[in-house]
Amino acid sequence: MRTIDLRGRELSRGDLQQLVPRAAVSAEQAVERVRPLVADVAERGEAALREQARDFDGVDGHALRVPAEAIAASLADCPPDVADALRELISRLRRASAAQVPQEQVTRLADGAEIRQRWQPVSRVGLYAPGGKAAYPSSVIMNAVAAQTAGVPGLALASPAQRDTGGLPHPAVLWAAALCGIDEVYAIGGAGAIAAFAHGVPQIGLEPVDVVTGPGNVFVAAAKRVVSGRVGIDSEAGTTEILVIADETADPGFVAADLISQAEHDEAAASVLVTDSTELAERVLAEVAQRAPRTRHADRVAAALGGPQSAVILVDDLATAARLSNAYGPEHLEIQTADDSAVLARITDAGAIFVGGYTPVSLGDYLAGSNHVLPTGGTARFSAGLGAHTFLRPQQIVSYDRAALARVEGPLLALAGAEGLPAHGEAVSARFERDRGEEAP
Repeated sequence: MRTIDLRGRELSRGDLQQLVPRAAVSAEQAVERVRPLVADVAERGEAALREQARDFDGVDGHALRVPAEAIAASLADCPPDVADALRELISRLRRASAAQVPQEQVTRLADGAEIRQRWQPVSRVGLYAPGGKAAYPSSVIMNAVAAQTAGVPGLALASPAQRDTGGLPHPAVLWAAALCGIDEVYAIGGAGAIAAFAHGVPQIGLEPVDVVTGPGNVFVAAAKRVVSGRVGIDSEAGTTEILVIADETADPGFVAADLISQAEHDEAAASVLVTDSTELAERVLAEVAQRAPRTRHADRVAAALGGPQSAVILVDDLATAARLSNAYGPEHLEIQTADDSAVLARITDAGAIFVGGYTPVSLGDYLAGSNHVLPTGGTARFSAGLGAHTFLRPQQIVSYDRAALARVEGPLLALAGAEGLPAHGEAVSARFERDRGEEAP
């Protein structure tokens, strides 16, 4: 890992945004590649999906809609300890997600005048689950449980067909679907799946959805960009990232293990340590050098830690560390310091925050109860992670009686006149014409 020394420098927020390490990723070429694939599915439906499955997944002649019995039967092959762990994940996530559903609120502005605020779930969600380098049942659950907790009545799942499973999605994806009670599953992958969700595929009974969520590669992210506007999307997720703020009191072994844990996801994963202690930095680097070669995905880890997106950053103090973190907007932020609460108080921008030496990011990936689908690439500065709220829309329900409307007629007429929209005012006055003996204009 390279070292970036920012000590002794007065840096603005803009300076910090320019200096923080980032992966060099451009989605523009991917967008141009997937745009015709999306258009083809919109135009030709099933035929286009079958051609794409043959060309990209090497699968032909399979059932695009997975039979319900195959979903249920998949659990027979799920190791009991894994099934128990997935059930525990579902239970914890349901409890934590419930806190993200706001209660209905009523604001009474005057007698007979009220606004009711309700949170209405979307009608239908399309969930994508990748099946390339790895299949993540935990990610299926994170998306599905959040939508279910929000009250979404319709949930469809798509994942690439696998050659060695007779055209079914990866077994781990089916385990998660079965445990979450999802019975509408499609063996469709990549950009074609996103297009199918957005436009629908009548030939296989796939109705269009309102929101598309779920992780995927750069082409899945690009397809989301193409269909955004026709449907809502969670985000154009990039590769994972972790930023650790630590001081001399942190355990260098803990910090090193956490940096490596995120690096094993992908060669472009970002692992960043920000510290005011040169001694800790040196000890962490020594721990990384010892641990990284021994891990299962050592080559992948080495590529990620050695890439431009990863670094150890030296700063003058923890206040600067917090400022740098806010400028970075990390997907995952860990705080391991002598006074974690003081550092946390300075943090405004992060996808999820893990406080203390015994709260590693990997806990959040699985059993913390929090959702691990989080904003990447600095987007945590303006967006939130996935949750029940992702699938809810606030709606204001306005109710005025006659007397309440009469009380605001004058101010409303003044505003309508000032904006040159007299018919707006007339729509109010029309309700009182008979009482005043007036005739409609």
